Amino acid sequence: MTKSHVQRVLTSILLLPILGWAIFCGDPVLSVMLTLAAAIGLFEFTSMFWPGKEKLTWKIGLIFAGMTMIWAPLTWSGTALLLLAAMGAVIFFLLIYNQNTAPNAFWDSQVLFFGLLYLPFILRLLRYLSAPEIILVLLATFATDTGAYYTGSHCGGPKIWPSISPKKTWSGSLGGLILCTLVTLALGLLLGSAHWGAWIMLGIALNLAAQLGDFFESALKRWRGIKDSGQVLPGHGGILDRIDSLLFSLPMYCGLAALVSFFPQIS
Repeated sequence: MTKSHVQRVLTSILLLPILGWAIFCGDPVLSVMLTLAAAIGLFEFTSMFWPGKEKLTWKIGLIFAGMTMIWAPLTWSGTALLLLAAMGAVIFFLLIYNQNTAPNAFWDSQVLFFGLLYLPFILRLLRYLSAPEIILVLLATFATDTGAYYTGSHCGGPKIWPSISPKKTWSGSLGGLILCTLVTLALGLLLGSAHWGAWIMLGIALNLAAQLGDFFESALKRWRGIKDSGQVLPGHGGILDRIDSLLFSLPMYCGLAALVSFFPQIS
């Protein structure tokens, strides 16, 4: 077992009780945790495009806007938040615009806009979910990552997409799919109200979304020429390195939960 692997396991052991406590307490503790994750994640994300102290004022402004989005009233629709984020990007573009830097100004405004949608806009969805739903999404995502990591490390084999992620194999992908589906099915049969077939389909959907999120961040890092998004989590890298899969599996669950009642409705 490598030093990096040991750090990875120890970090997970330390974080799991904190995460469990936040889920058990609910708001406002959960929102505080989400705000912290969004703030660090936004700093890591913007640092990919604006390294060091470049555009530091705008980084701070974006982080503040992201933290505010987390705490926006739950009665506000996603469409309203989306339009506000777009308006913020337009204002940012106008403030930094001049004829010589117009292309860069528009590019930077899109970094700001996408940063808000990629992190706080998605993480905020956890505030709408019940504790069993949050546990389901997190366990399914963890199972995807864990199953893929250990199966791929043990079995090896052909790579899925070496130009984006050289280490990810088809065997690892299959291992993550199987473990995610089994975990989702087990939790669904224990706590859920949907048919067992729906839980299997949900597990497959969450797994595919999580793997897509992993590939997306890998491509983003490769494009920007960095190995990890940050160093805040020993053995994992940055916050983005840890939640990249969650940022895709969470909206996938919310979309499917709008169509299928997976858990008993609480009146």
